Amino acid sequence: MKSFRKELWFEVPARRALLNITPQIEACLRESGVREGLALVNAMHITASVFINDDERGLHADFEKWLEKLAPEKPHAQYAHNGAEDNADAHLKRTIMGREVVVAVTQGGLDLGPWEQIFYGEFDGRRRKRVLVKIIGE
Repeated sequence: MKSFRKELWFEVPARRALLNITPQIEACLRESGVREGLALVNAMHITASVFINDDERGLHADFEKWLEKLAPEKPHAQYAHNGAEDNADAHLKRTIMGREVVVAVTQGGLDLGPWEQIFYGEFDGRRRKRVLVKIIGE
């Protein structure tokens, strides 16, 4: 069985953003040489997320509104966690959106549904963060 590991680094200039990272994951898959197996993609920071959904601008705006209702950034004083950093909302948003995805690899491709794309969700940006890609299989 083959095992492939790579770190992808992101530095988002805004506090929050959703980035379609499907092309980068497909490049990792090609580099791995795996034709049948599994691809794990996970955020290595507790204020970022990896998830699968549709790459549609309106939906991304809906995510932003929905997440702000569930875990509003301000006022910062509403959170016991806030002190040295005012990012408690980012921790909560990450918990809601998830840490990782696992995608089947079939015939050398990501086995995604018709509209599915892999996203990196940044909820406390303006610093360098990484995503782990681990691909195993034959």
